[in-house]
Amino acid sequence: MELKYGDKIIYMEGIITKVHSGSVEIDLKGRLGHLTIPMRMLISDYELKEGQEVAWNMSFIEQLTK
Repeated sequence: MELKYGDKIIYMEGIITKVHSGSVEIDLKGRLGHLTIPMRMLISDYELKEGQEVAWNMSFIEQLTK
């Protein structure tokens, strides 16, 4: 299925709040919310710890079906 709207890439930043055995919890800067992601989605050369800053590019989610 093709998307109706073009990509608008948004640069996001956050702070790691918890590190679990298989996931990482992140508070988004600007009081935009909270994310929990699988550890395999985070690229790092260092051991992950609470308080570290992270950044990523994000786009909007588009509904495909009615």
